[in-house]
Amino acid sequence: MQHASLRLTSRAAHICIDMQRLFSADGPWSTPWLPTVLPQCVALTRHRPEATIFTRFITPTTPDEAEGAWRTFYRRWPETTRAQIDPSLLELVPELASFAPPAPVFDKPVYSAFAGRKLVSYLQDRGIDTVILSGAETDVCVLSSALGAVDHGFHVVVAADAVCSFSDEGHDALLKLFSERFSQQIATAETAEILREWPA
Repeated sequence: MQHASLRLTSRAAHICIDMQRLFSADGPWSTPWLPTVLPQCVALTRHRPEATIFTRFITPTTPDEAEGAWRTFYRRWPETTRAQIDPSLLELVPELASFAPPAPVFDKPVYSAFAGRKLVSYLQDRGIDTVILSGAETDVCVLSSALGAVDHGFHVVVAADAVCSFSDEGHDALLKLFSERFSQQIATAETAEILREWPA
């Protein structure tokens, strides 16, 4: 099977997904590997901060404000709703927050960064054809965003050592899925290789 190449040009953008205090050791959804991948997220961002976009997963004020099955989800996690949570936990981790601006921040109420038209329009207006994904979690928001990007026709590069999950099994399975099942549209690579190939 022929695998997708990195194809990184000046028309690539880095989308750093949900690297928030919510998922750090301080938050209710602590992701153990977040500190391990954070240096790679910082390296990708520092390489081209003006071509980086941050997303934040923003919870509803109350479970009843959520739609459909999301209500059940937040009834399981009421402490994460904005009525109860420390608002600072929704912010980017400090190591990345310092890059915004110039990097813009896009808030989202669901897993995929591509659920609405705002991010798609932002990328299309700038002639972006490739997105490099980093952040959390590999098998939730990164997965959903990767497939959303594919649906909108973007070439996707997942920075394998810059994504993390609460579930080691889910993380490993998704990297395998990206590189095999979606190999024509999604490439996986280590951060060092991406930095070598992506023009500064």
